Amino acid sequence: MSDATVEFERHLLADIPLARAMQLRMHAYDGDGLTLFAPLAPNINDKGCAFGGSLVSLLTLAGWGLIVLKLGELGRACDVYVQDSTVRYLAPVWDDFAAQARLGEGESWEAFAAALATRGRARVGVDCRVTLVDGADACTLQARFVAVARS
Repeated sequence: MSDATVEFERHLLADIPLARAMQLRMHAYDGDGLTLFAPLAPNINDKGCAFGGSLVSLLTLAGWGLIVLKLGELGRACDVYVQDSTVRYLAPVWDDFAAQARLGEGESWEAFAAALATRGRARVGVDCRVTLVDGADACTLQARFVAVARS
């Protein structure tokens, strides 16, 4: 992992108690996508599968983290908020799980950066998913995040 991703994971675990409780870990970041991992054991529900709240939390943190890491690459200090989101639970998750986040269709980092430079704030849509071992979606999240430049 790069220094930026190591620092991101440290920040996430230090500043967001839920991330610690979930035993969240950074899995991969390539500049366009972020994958966060969580073990099943601390995220289990009464049926023995992943708790829906843990799934949506990991998805939201992956989307948020993608924006935070990209802003770091752009050299921008911003606060990032989730504006709205839609989650779909499609199948139970019986194993450890990972959430992948990527820009939503039709979105671009260039337009995001330009809006941020012009207005001091920008919005961007992100698509996130937890997949099953066979590659099918177990849970998806479409979210819009807002970045606001710090003064």
